[in-house]
Amino acid sequence: MSALHAPFLARALAVLVLLALVAGPVGTLVMLRGLAFSTDTIAHAVFPGVVAGFVLGGETGVLPGALVAAVLTAVAFTALSARVRADTGLAVLLTSMFALGVVMVSQRASYTADLTAFLFGRVLFTSPAQLAETALLAVLVLIALALCWRPLVLTAFDPVTARAQGYRTRLLDLLLNVLAALVVVAGARAVGTLLVIALLIVPAATARLLSHRLPLIVPLACGLAGVAAWTGLEISYRASVLYGWRLASGATVVLALVACYALALALNHLRKDKHDE
Repeated sequence: MSALHAPFLARALAVLVLLALVAGPVGTLVMLRGLAFSTDTIAHAVFPGVVAGFVLGGETGVLPGALVAAVLTAVAFTALSARVRADTGLAVLLTSMFALGVVMVSQRASYTADLTAFLFGRVLFTSPAQLAETALLAVLVLIALALCWRPLVLTAFDPVTARAQGYRTRLLDLLLNVLAALVVVAGARAVGTLLVIALLIVPAATARLLSHRLPLIVPLACGLAGVAAWTGLEISYRASVLYGWRLASGATVVLALVACYALALALNHLRKDKHDE
């Protein structure tokens, strides 16, 4: 029997597919700009907002807390990048915000369990309400991408030309950072910050190995993320049911993503070797 026959696994797959739809295009833009480390920073910087929201308002407070932290982080990173080196600003934000989140969560009695949940998520415990929240944020991200896709792509490839055409590249940088933060927020509670980073970066990097054409890279990234999500959930389910192996579903999805990347890398090397011959 397939894992999808279980309602909780079907919800887990649904939330991962929603994240794949937005992580594909946003992750591609992040990759084109060379800002993969910024995504990691934003994901960790959202962490104290998730914790604060949970401490102050329980489950209902997680989304507002994460949203506030996401927007503040995107604004802070964009502002810092204009004054100091980007990697310096990222390092400052990552260490300070993540440390703040750990200090906050350490005040709770179930410190270790809470920290693990925030980092790795509980994708198998995705509720209908969480699925609806993820869908709403995904729609908002897709609308923003549809309205601003051309200037975002132009800025990613050639910011000088974008400025010459009258686009405010600093605002577009802020928009991209906010969109990445919203993707992180959309999946932080269900799948955890670490899996969101993997969904944003690895499928786009894999698709880039398979094609040099942007119109193909974006759907490839979305498709690869969706396939890896299904594969990871199916493997973890069957390992548990048939063999009694307890495999963390979120981590198994990440490993499926990495396996896709490794396969694409090997195919890319083979293609180059044949071309050299």
